[in-house]
Amino acid sequence: MADISVNHFVIADHNIRIIFKDTSRNNMLLLRAFEPFRTEKLSGGLFFQLTVDDTLTPIREGRERIRKFDTGNGDTVVDRLPNGGYQYIIKDIHGGECSLLQTNKDFSDCHCALNGNYDMRCFGLNNALMLIFAFAGSRQQTLLIHASLVRHNGYGYAFIAKSGTGKSTHVSLWLRHIPNCDLMNDDNPIIRIIDGKPYIYGGPWSGKTPCYRQVKAPLGAVTRIDRAPENSIEKLPPIEAFASFLPSCSSMKWDNDIFNAICDTVTKVVETTGIYTLHCLPNKEAAELCHRTISK
Repeated sequence: MADISVNHFVIADHNIRIIFKDTSRNNMLLLRAFEPFRTEKLSGGLFFQLTVDDTLTPIREGRERIRKFDTGNGDTVVDRLPNGGYQYIIKDIHGGECSLLQTNKDFSDCHCALNGNYDMRCFGLNNALMLIFAFAGSRQQTLLIHASLVRHNGYGYAFIAKSGTGKSTHVSLWLRHIPNCDLMNDDNPIIRIIDGKPYIYGGPWSGKTPCYRQVKAPLGAVTRIDRAPENSIEKLPPIEAFASFLPSCSSMKWDNDIFNAICDTVTKVVETTGIYTLHCLPNKEAAELCHRTISK
C-alpha cells in the first residue's frame, strides 16, 4: 500500500493542507520553499486542501474549454467543469505536461496529478498551488500579487512592474541605501484585508530570489516602477490607482464571482493605501526620493 503524507501550513494566516497519496515520487522535496510555513497543528478552518494523486485522470465529459494562456513559463489550458469548478493542464516552457489540476468552484478542495521528472513535478505542483491560493483567496479578501516587497520601520512597501522593468533592482537600492530595511519577498507577496486594514505577507513563491519568510507587516504603499530619464514620483488618484494595481493581481476574468471579488479587494487596497508611480533611473537618488515620499 502506498504511503500517505499529510502536511499542514499557515500562509498569510490561512490554513492549508497538502496530502501526498504516494510519497515515492511526490513528497515535500517538491515544496522546499513551504517548510518555513509548516505547522504541526492547525487552529481554525481550512483555507484549502490539495490532494496530490497521480492516478487522477482528465475529465472530458461536459467540460467547457475556457482558454489556453501563456504564463511566460509555458502554456496553461483551462476548462470549466460540470460542477462549476475548473480543470487546468499546466505545461512547462518546453510544452511538457507537468500537472493536471481539478478544483471545486471555490477552490477549497482540489486534486492534482504530476508528471515527468523532478523539475517538471516541482514546477507543476508549485504553479498549481499558486493558482489555488490566488483564486481561493478571492472569497477571503486575499490577493496574490506580482511584486517585490521590502519592509522599512515595520511597514511593507510593494513595488510592481512588468517583468524586467526593475522591481528587484529598486528594492536592492532600498536595502543598500535606506536604513532599517529587509527583504520580505521578491516576486509573489500576499495582501490581506483584516478588519478593514491591509496587511502584506511573505510567501513560498519568490521567483529567482530564494526569500521564503513567514513575515507580516501593515501595507505602507504600492509603487509602480517606470523607467525614465530622470527621477520623479506621483501619487495616483483612485481610478488610476485601481487601473495601475489590478494587473499585478492574479485573477480570472472569465469567472465573474472570482473577478468581482478580487476587484472589491483591490478597491479596498486603493481606499486604504497610497498607490504611486515612480519614474526613475536605477540609482540611489531614486530610492531616496521614493522613500521620502511614500513613507511619510
